Amino acid sequence: MKLTLRVWRQKNTQEKGDFETYEVDNIIQEMSFLEMLDVTNEQLILDGKEPIAFDYDCREGICGMCSLVINGKAHGGNKGTTTCQLHMRFFKDGDTITIEPFRSKAFPVIKDLIVDRSSFDRIIQKGGYISANSGSAPDGNSILVPKQDSDLAMDAAQCIGCGACVASCPNGSAMLFVSAKVSHLANLPQGHPERKQRVLKMVGQMDSEGFGNCTNHAECEAACPKEISISHIAKMNREFISATLSGK
Repeated sequence: MKLTLRVWRQKNTQEKGDFETYEVDNIIQEMSFLEMLDVTNEQLILDGKEPIAFDYDCREGICGMCSLVINGKAHGGNKGTTTCQLHMRFFKDGDTITIEPFRSKAFPVIKDLIVDRSSFDRIIQKGGYISANSGSAPDGNSILVPKQDSDLAMDAAQCIGCGACVASCPNGSAMLFVSAKVSHLANLPQGHPERKQRVLKMVGQMDSEGFGNCTNHAECEAACPKEISISHIAKMNREFISATLSGK
């Protein structure tokens, strides 16, 4: 396959970026999207040019580091797929592919396609801890969790914090991410003692980071590689209202 790549290049957070165009050849359909970028970078290095900076880690759809907007869609737009799981067979010979970093005020560009998502880390830190008695490990069946509650908690726990929800939202909202973290523990008895303080602090930190609000476009759910449901946003809203009214 021969492709034309329009890639966002930006030296650092302070400088303005722009698109640069590259022609790449000998791309195999079985390659992943990141492997295609590896091939592109090898050619750029041979030509004496600076390679494209992009983020990745596991390349197995687990870590969420491969945060790219491909042809206007976070992770390329394939349902339930991260960028590293996107393969070149979904493109055609001669295609022009536009590659950008995730766009958000709260995700400043570090370089080229790499963004700073430490705002997510600060939101998680605000969530604090769950109470746990010291001593020997409790019996696995000592705290009974209804099947429906455990399923909801595990559905929320699938969130890998990639930020696709933010990049796809017209408002740059992080509510799907935050609600998944809140809902995960709010649905389990182990998370109940701190549930009110947790939701208030995490939502407060989300707002201070500069994320937008949710207006129910549901683009976040469509872009999420783990298919997290926006029903968790409703759960978080209920938790937040309850905590606010109780004065916690």
